[in-house]
Amino acid sequence: MEQPIKILIVEDNVIIADDMQSMLEEIGYEIVDNVIVYEQAVEVLKTQQVDLVLIDIILASDKTGIDLGKHIRENYDIPFIFVTSNSDRATVENAKTVKPNGYLVKPFEQQDLYTSIEIALSNFIYSKQNVAKGISTEDTNEDVPMSNSILKDSIFVKKQHLYYRIQFGDIQFIKADNVYLEVNTIDKKFLVRSPLKDYLEKLPQNKFYRAHKSYIVNVDHIDAINSKDIMINNTLIPISKDFKEFIISAMNS
Repeated sequence: MEQPIKILIVEDNVIIADDMQSMLEEIGYEIVDNVIVYEQAVEVLKTQQVDLVLIDIILASDKTGIDLGKHIRENYDIPFIFVTSNSDRATVENAKTVKPNGYLVKPFEQQDLYTSIEIALSNFIYSKQNVAKGISTEDTNEDVPMSNSILKDSIFVKKQHLYYRIQFGDIQFIKADNVYLEVNTIDKKFLVRSPLKDYLEKLPQNKFYRAHKSYIVNVDHIDAINSKDIMINNTLIPISKDFKEFIISAMNS
C-alpha cells in the first residue's frame, strides 16, 4: 500500500500553519512537523524523512524561507513550495534564484494547495527520471510539463469531505450518469462531477478506452467479451463497434 506523502510546514503564522495542516491531513497527507523558524526546519530535515516542504518566505527569524530553500537545494533531493503573501516582482525574482518547485500565493483554498503539491511532486519525479536517462530539460529546450490531472500512478477522487487516492490500476470502469461519473474500483464506487471525455484525458491512454458513449474501461480488467458487451467483475458493459474491433484486433496481435 502506498505510504502517505510526508510534508514539513514552515510557517510563522500559527493560525495559517494549523489551517494548512488541517487541510492537508483531510486530503490524506502526513504532516511530519509544523515549525516557525529556519533553525527548527533544518533540524527536522536532519532527523526525519520529509518528501516535500511548504515554506513561507518571511519567517520569524533572521534567515528567510529563501535561505531555507537554498539549504534544501544544497543538501537534500526533495521538492519545496514557497507559500507567501508576497507576489511582487522583486520577491518572485528573489525566490526564483533557489529554483522552488512551486509558488503559492495566500490566501488559497484546499484544492489550490492540493494541486500545487501534486504538480510539484509530479514535475520533480519527471525531472529525476529525465536526469536518470541523461536528458536535461535545458538540452530539450522544453519546460517540464505541468499537469494537475495525471499525477504519478494515481488520481484523487473526492467523497464527502475527504480526497481518496485511487491507483489507476484499481479503476475497473467509469460509467456516465447524467452530470456525474461513477468511478468503479474492485470494492468501491465514487461519484465525480465531470464530462466523460474530460475524465478520459486524465487517465493513462494505454489502459483506459472509451468502450461506449457512456463508459470508459480499463482493458486490464476485461474478463470476457461477446459481440455486444464486455464483462468486468460480473458487470456487463455495452461496447461500440469500433471498440469491439479494437479489442479483437488486440487479442489477435
